[in-house]
Amino acid sequence: MRKSLLFFIFVVLTSVVGHGQTDWYIFRGDQELNAYVRGKIPSTLKIKASYQTGDEIVASPVVADNVIFVGSGDGFFYAVGMDGKLVWKYNTGNAIEAPALLLNGKVVFGTLDGTLYCLDQKNGGVVWKYQTDNQIMGSPNYVTVGGKTILAVGSYDYYLHGVDFADGLGLWKYESGNFINGAPAKYKNSVIFGGCDGYLHMVDLTTGEALKQLQLSTYMAASPAVVGKEAYIGDYEGSFFSIDLESGSERWSYKNPESNLPFIASPAVSGNYVVLGNEDRFLYCFNRSDGSLHWSVRLTNRIDASSIIVGDNVVTTTMDGRIFAHKLRTGEEVWRFELGSRMEGSPAYYDGKIVTGAGDGRIYILGE
Repeated sequence: MRKSLLFFIFVVLTSVVGHGQTDWYIFRGDQELNAYVRGKIPSTLKIKASYQTGDEIVASPVVADNVIFVGSGDGFFYAVGMDGKLVWKYNTGNAIEAPALLLNGKVVFGTLDGTLYCLDQKNGGVVWKYQTDNQIMGSPNYVTVGGKTILAVGSYDYYLHGVDFADGLGLWKYESGNFINGAPAKYKNSVIFGGCDGYLHMVDLTTGEALKQLQLSTYMAASPAVVGKEAYIGDYEGSFFSIDLESGSERWSYKNPESNLPFIASPAVSGNYVVLGNEDRFLYCFNRSDGSLHWSVRLTNRIDASSIIVGDNVVTTTMDGRIFAHKLRTGEEVWRFELGSRMEGSPAYYDGKIVTGAGDGRIYILGE
């Protein structure tokens, strides 16, 4: 009887944990930047709430504890409830295009003047600032080793910066050969990022030293996704790569023979599928095992924003203001919704709803 009761409690707790809401606390939803979450997309979309900022929103939102965190081109960083009501805002004095990181009650993000801010998540008070020498476009990532949490953020000053999360002091700088546009993805105690120098870099976060450098081709403005020992990233000439991070070698690559338009979007990964959009208007789904094209569908406009995978569906936004849902396994369209304003940032998923910023300066909460 006792064993049966304990087993029942275990099953209930496992069920609760397995189906509870997960915060979308970082760009792409997790440190490996996979952009996959268990859950169900709304059966139809309508605008549940919204909040108007003073300029366009390019940054991707993050969400925790029923609050959305995102920067705007008006220079303010906003905390807005899922009901569309302002919680707080902070004026940085410079446009914000980088997604934020929520970590231990703090929110960390960069601005176009190269400042990395750490604010209190509850009230927007400044905890510390760190200065780079050029704009920050990508989200920070982190690793905790020996009780110390080290942030990694790229800048257009060509450096990946290692910053102490506790006090905002610089720990090291790793020099690449060009701008760093995207966010780094976590791999063990290191991060992986593609640079505009055409290299995929692996950097030890504890030391700031290069572990591997793999030359792929040309600019990589997108962020990689890491699964196990594999990394996935697209480049500015329309090639998409799978890389073995242990050997530092290419597993496979894909290039559309009829197009060489950029992969600005970052990949989303679930199971044996990796999905991303291109500026050629196509949404691509590849088999991770061999790189074969599983399906592709043409949407209504360029896809600069990165798709997310929610359960068995892919959610994608386009530059003509539409949101699409497709079946992951088949590419079949589930629904489309016309928001009416372009979307460059990746959407977030929270509590059964889609959260996105748009070119009209609004933060949108969409659901059934």
